Amino acid sequence: MPDPTTPSTATTTITPPGAEHRLVEVPGGRIHLVEQGTGPLVLMVHGFPESWYSWRHQLPALAAAGYRAVAIDVRGYGRSSKPPAVEDYRMLAHVADNVGVVHALGEETATIVGHDWGSNIAADSALLRPDMFTAAALLSVPYAPRGGPRPTEAFARIGGDEEFYVSYFQTPGRAEAEIEPDIRGWLAGFYTGISGDTLPPDGEGNLFFVPPGGRLRDRFPTGPLPAWLSEADLDHYAGEFERTGPTGALNRYRNVDRDWADLAAWYGAPLTQPSLFIGGGLDASLAWMADAVRNFPTTLPGLVSSHIIEGCGHWVQQERAHEVNGLLTEWLNALPAR
Repeated sequence: MPDPTTPSTATTTITPPGAEHRLVEVPGGRIHLVEQGTGPLVLMVHGFPESWYSWRHQLPALAAAGYRAVAIDVRGYGRSSKPPAVEDYRMLAHVADNVGVVHALGEETATIVGHDWGSNIAADSALLRPDMFTAAALLSVPYAPRGGPRPTEAFARIGGDEEFYVSYFQTPGRAEAEIEPDIRGWLAGFYTGISGDTLPPDGEGNLFFVPPGGRLRDRFPTGPLPAWLSEADLDHYAGEFERTGPTGALNRYRNVDRDWADLAAWYGAPLTQPSLFIGGGLDASLAWMADAVRNFPTTLPGLVSSHIIEGCGHWVQQERAHEVNGLLTEWLNALPAR
């Protein structure tokens, strides 16, 4: 059996030129990362269901702008450690991983950038360790401080007779039974269904809700891949999940109540460091979390700028790489020297 920590041939051939793969030890295990450039550290954290590869366009752009750009595989993904217990994927563990990566790279501080779940992880890393994470850029999912009620109770009330996807993901093995028989097809449908150029027409059902007795994929579109996703890109993502399985990724959803308890001391806490938000105008996350965006003056008092990219869906840094790279580098260049 091949060593799962060794980058495969497919991964090696699609690595941005000049970038390097590394495994670093952290207290919770090992984190695989891809690194490019020298200068102030910029740590990039992906979301569901992705990997370091979602930052493939940002690595060379940030390196060229004078930064040490590092994209990790979050625990449970790719070549990073995959501990067996559901509770090993609580938010505090992800924050500890990020702290461990910064230390392992010989740095004392970093700017942190996150997308989707990575946005939450980035925000909480900055919230809990403001001494280390001196600025935060949040993509697609806006910052919302810990509040109430208990998350699973709130999610259970969404959707009426249908089940919200976060609730659907809660029971171990349930979503896995849908995903594992055809990982590549499932990923293709999920990516396509919330991409700006391939969103299903209105009236064809919301793919974030599961009808009674149904599956999430029942509402996935079956048309062509979005423009940002090549067959080779899809092969890479599918290959990683074929090797690791989806459980580690899904376990992040299964810790929302633990996170709510763990972060009780930060109820309503603002994120005060310099921050940036970038979202897609067609992303459902912005509709669900419109109040979070309206509350930015209170919750993100250090917000430098907020940008909504029209016609863009959920995968902002892949759908609109050039625009996102420009916004990120402009913001980074304006940050206080560290």
